Amino acid sequence: MKSDELRAKFLKFFQSQRHKILPSDSLVPGGDPTVLFTSAGMNQFKKQFLGQDVIYPRVATCQKCLRTGDLDNVGVTCGHHTFFEMLGNFSFADYFKKEAIEWAWEFFTNQLGIPEEKLWVSTYRDDDEAYIIWRDRIKVSQDKIVKLGDKENFWPSQAKEKGPNGPCGPCSEIFFDQGREVGCGRKECGPACECNRFLEVWNLVFTQFERKPDGVLTDLPHKNIDTGMGLERLAAVMQGVLSNFQTDLFQPLIKATEEICGSRLSQDNRPAFYAVSDHIRAITFAICDGVMPSNEERGYVIRNLIRRTLQHGRNLGVKKTFLYKLVPSVASVMRNPYPELEKRREEIALIIKTEEEKFLETLDQVLPKFIEILKDSAQKGKREIPAEIVFKFRDTYGLPWDVMDAAFAGTGTHCVMETVEDLIDEQRSRSRGQSQISDSIFTKERAFRGKGTFSRDTCELETEVVDVQQKAPDGKELEIVLAQTPFYPEQGGQVGDSGWLITKDTQVTVYDTKKIGDTIVHCATIDKGRINIADRVVASIDKKRRLAIARNHTATHLLQAALRKVLGAHVRQQGSLVSNDRLRFDFTHFKALDKRELERAEEAVNAYIRNNDRVNSEEMPLDKAKSSGALAFFGEKYGEKVRVVSIGDYSKEFCGGTHLEHPGEIGLFKIVSESSVASGIRRIEAVTGDFAYAKLKEESDALGKISQMLGVPKEKAGERLEGLLSQVKALSRRLGQVQSRLLESSLDGIVNSAEVIGGKKVIYKFMDGYDVDSLRKTVDLIKHKSPNSVIALTALVNGKLFLTAGITDDLVRQGLDAGETIKKVAPMLGAKGAGRPDFAQAGGGDAVKINAVEGILKSIMKDQIDVINLGR
Repeated sequence: MKSDELRAKFLKFFQSQRHKILPSDSLVPGGDPTVLFTSAGMNQFKKQFLGQDVIYPRVATCQKCLRTGDLDNVGVTCGHHTFFEMLGNFSFADYFKKEAIEWAWEFFTNQLGIPEEKLWVSTYRDDDEAYIIWRDRIKVSQDKIVKLGDKENFWPSQAKEKGPNGPCGPCSEIFFDQGREVGCGRKECGPACECNRFLEVWNLVFTQFERKPDGVLTDLPHKNIDTGMGLERLAAVMQGVLSNFQTDLFQPLIKATEEICGSRLSQDNRPAFYAVSDHIRAITFAICDGVMPSNEERGYVIRNLIRRTLQHGRNLGVKKTFLYKLVPSVASVMRNPYPELEKRREEIALIIKTEEEKFLETLDQVLPKFIEILKDSAQKGKREIPAEIVFKFRDTYGLPWDVMDAAFAGTGTHCVMETVEDLIDEQRSRSRGQSQISDSIFTKERAFRGKGTFSRDTCELETEVVDVQQKAPDGKELEIVLAQTPFYPEQGGQVGDSGWLITKDTQVTVYDTKKIGDTIVHCATIDKGRINIADRVVASIDKKRRLAIARNHTATHLLQAALRKVLGAHVRQQGSLVSNDRLRFDFTHFKALDKRELERAEEAVNAYIRNNDRVNSEEMPLDKAKSSGALAFFGEKYGEKVRVVSIGDYSKEFCGGTHLEHPGEIGLFKIVSESSVASGIRRIEAVTGDFAYAKLKEESDALGKISQMLGVPKEKAGERLEGLLSQVKALSRRLGQVQSRLLESSLDGIVNSAEVIGGKKVIYKFMDGYDVDSLRKTVDLIKHKSPNSVIALTALVNGKLFLTAGITDDLVRQGLDAGETIKKVAPMLGAKGAGRPDFAQAGGGDAVKINAVEGILKSIMKDQIDVINLGR
């Protein structure tokens, strides 16, 4: 039975049992601070498990999931994956154990035709209720029911003893017996055995308890069902194979990899082939859901996956980019359930190819330096390389373990890997501390009386106060919930409305509106009087501010349409900010926009404004909206019905925000800046209306002042300025030549002033009157003149402190790093900087700290030198 048929059969069966079939949630979990990626079918239903927002008491899904906890096992075993699909049925205070068990058995035996004698089950050791259902109602033989403990059959595993707090409960699992010849062969072998004979196929979780902070389990007032069954594993069972990688989900990808690599799957290279076919699925789906490779959180996971997969490719003999060529195969295999992959495959492939090229370039540049350090150390009889060096090449430059292992083997060197792992664990701990990820599975939101209903078509209405909560002890700062409200809450990138709540004796200023959970909360201050629950108030928004926000929001839609027209259909929104005074739009693109591209985008938006097509909005089912071609923002979580905003035949987007009726009301659109946000993501900031006019006037006034200073008309200012700049450049060249002659004459004095620290020459000099370029040149001259040297030069340029650091090649090979030095020094001086191991610089520091620079630099350099000497 093919995977597409299995997926459809599961959902159809539970639909017949009155379950609402919901689409897979994004791999980027919206509004969930507990996980980086959607890792289980229940992730999107956490509120429902807490008894909140239960629209459908019975739900079934096929959820795409991403996990990296067992990354090293992927490709090695038959069933570990980074990306997989989880089939699941859920009950929120509706049915419980009896129905869940009966339907699971019926699906396996009647729908799929799996012989009963091939199925075993496990229950939690204290769950007599589930045991009796299996034994007495399902008629499973007692010798095929295994009782297991807290680690195996309680969710979360060992939650009773270790936590986390929140909903939890016993599990019951269904196992498929692959036959005695598959496993260990022992007569007593059963589901508790760690051999591969018994395959756990379906896990039924009975969420019936709540773990309290003191570790006590109390009965939940509403009991829930959460089941999970991996589609890949079920496909292996139904297709009669012993490995998930032998199913129709992976075989086309493996065959495509064989063609690209020019080699065939064998016993020796099987782990690499399997890992490539797994990882490309995870990478493709994650990028499709808006995760761009980067050095932070989700993006770092995907970047790391790409790099690991490239290394697997190198093990298969591929030394160039190849991953991107597999995207069409993933899209083809997953065409039926996930048609969006087919639509975006070229864009996804381009993102992957760009990332591959960057990493291969890094390998070409960094690996030779690493090998050079190892060879230099080996020549000096120092076979053990300091862990700090290995950690830096792994963490900073992303050099894979197996690449480093090969380098160790080739040079006869080694490293204490336990120490490197300790450094990596420290880094992970720091990352977790900086991350927004919570340690809990469930997060409870603050409770309010009522939620409030947003009234879109009015700016003022009379309504009732349903909740008031104090934000500050003096009672002046309040959070207010209204039965109905014209205030739009901050969401989807649009800032919240401001305005007033007024009664006969009371005036309240609303300075912001937010959405906490599903509740619209008005952040307010009391101007006069008091406000209480059940008061009737007139709620009135700041109309002028709302109109300015609407101008920028409508302009944001026009900007996306313009960018897709100018740059291509790969442009997709990655984030936005829509306020009253400006707009910010983040989008996918792979290089900076040149002047002409920015001009064309700005011209296109202003042309759309002049067209003045009507802005239409319509609520429609999610599936209809997707099929209509409406663009969605990757970070948003959408319900069954969505609002689609369209303008002419060029803009159609999912959007719940406030808009103009016609783009002509924008008046004028002007791009203020374009910059990089992350790898493959650009940012444009722009202004509209009065703010755009003010910006043009500011630029015109500035040009007028410049032309007045130059003594020429505005239209001649550029030409005159070019002439003056040419004169300045000529004078600068002459000054540089004079400085160079002076420098050469004083170079010996600078070198002779070196201080010897740990056998290395440390040269520091404040270069009064020198610019940044001269500092760089001086560092290069000293490096050529004085080997075995660490060099640091400083200067004050336009009242700001600048630093340059250089390491001679012989010391770079030993592991000294100018870039690391600058990274540590710069923050202490209020500067910013970076660089390479042999040269780095920082600028913008506080000039008053000039006297402290020498001591700080030498202290950090000494620490680095001590580490290197210790390794020798």
